[in-house]
Amino acid sequence: MWVFPVSGAPDPSVARPPRCHSVKMRDYARPVEELIAELRKLPGIGSKSAQRLAFHIVRASSSEARGLAESILNVTDSIRYCSVCYNITDVDPCFYCTDPLRDRGLICVLEEPHNVVAVEKTREYRGLYHVLLGVLSPLNGIGPDQLKIKGLLERLKDGRVEEVIVATNPSVEGEATALYLSKLIKPLQVRVTRIAMGVPVGGDLDYADEITMARALEGRREL
Repeated sequence: MWVFPVSGAPDPSVARPPRCHSVKMRDYARPVEELIAELRKLPGIGSKSAQRLAFHIVRASSSEARGLAESILNVTDSIRYCSVCYNITDVDPCFYCTDPLRDRGLICVLEEPHNVVAVEKTREYRGLYHVLLGVLSPLNGIGPDQLKIKGLLERLKDGRVEEVIVATNPSVEGEATALYLSKLIKPLQVRVTRIAMGVPVGGDLDYADEITMARALEGRREL
């Protein structure tokens, strides 16, 4: 008797081919994907921007790419915070703190090192700086101990500083930080002023033009 396999049923005598698992195909070569992934970690850089930057680097010459890589390494190896004002610098103390032409009776308090550039562009301010490296933000776990407030108070003890300009951003956190600093500094018999709202509420000092920033400094008020 002949036995035929049921139509559609697998024949046990026939070897089955190995089962293939789906393999995810890469969109780009691995080095390019790794570069895109690293670029996406930068603030304000999304997937599309990271891809554009990555392919710009791919098209660059070896010397250009090497120069970029060396500049990044040089920054991470040589840049530090000034031990006096906490601005970024490659020499300690920084050139603002050691400049003999700076008015040592005046200190401008800022949130971040890049805010120093916004004030310097005005060409109106000739005092010293102090960078807090942040603002008070209880929701994010940032309290007074996480900021460079103790360093600021130490600088006021010798009596040389006559005025502290609080130039934190005009945000909720920036205003709260300004009021907190005022309560700490006033008992030291030092004048505390706040930059005028030439800088819009909710704005950022990085986006303030030179005229707006100059007017904000000129119109500062007592805290």
